[in-house]
Amino acid sequence: MNRKYLTPIFILTLIGIFWLLRDSLFALILFGLLALLVYMIMRQFGKPKPEELPGLSKEKEAHYQTTGMSDAEIKFFRETMNTTKQQIQQLQKNINSVSKLKAIDLRNDTLRTSKALFKELVKEPDKLHKANHFLYTHLPNLVELTDKYVEISNHEIKNKQTYVKLDESAQIIDQMSKLIIQDYQSLVADDLDELDVEISIAKNSLKGDNKE
Repeated sequence: MNRKYLTPIFILTLIGIFWLLRDSLFALILFGLLALLVYMIMRQFGKPKPEELPGLSKEKEAHYQTTGMSDAEIKFFRETMNTTKQQIQQLQKNINSVSKLKAIDLRNDTLRTSKALFKELVKEPDKLHKANHFLYTHLPNLVELTDKYVEISNHEIKNKQTYVKLDESAQIIDQMSKLIIQDYQSLVADDLDELDVEISIAKNSLKGDNKE
């Protein structure tokens, strides 16, 4: 049944029962229980439904399988990345809505780094464990902090304490943004090491060619 019709039906039912048994203690107890039931049902309806996973293309499936991932691991990876994608989108929305957050982003390249980290994980799923701090701590915390910052910034009336809290929050958001840069650097560190080795080999090869 459609939610918009559900609430009035429950309310009318409660009123009807209470009216019929209005002089009874049992009616008061029943009314309270039914009111609690309505609250629990409506709370359940009000919970945001998690966004469904997009369809998996044959190309992506083959890409995951070449890394040696099982079906269960692929499912876990896709769920994790889907959640991460939504968090990055929310972070972008928050940053674009407040000038102070935009300034922090410009200073730290927070969004660009987060998106680059996301793309790196999609390209190399076997690196997922190396991004634990980003996926489960730094990014979620940053989203929560910016959510709250936006909410407080939108208050019609602000006092001295409000501005102090906003300033404190901005400092923490700035520090958290720097941690995300570290997360990215840690994730691609092996690639940089491999590049150093390749450069070293190439230099030695060039030296050998020059001697000849």
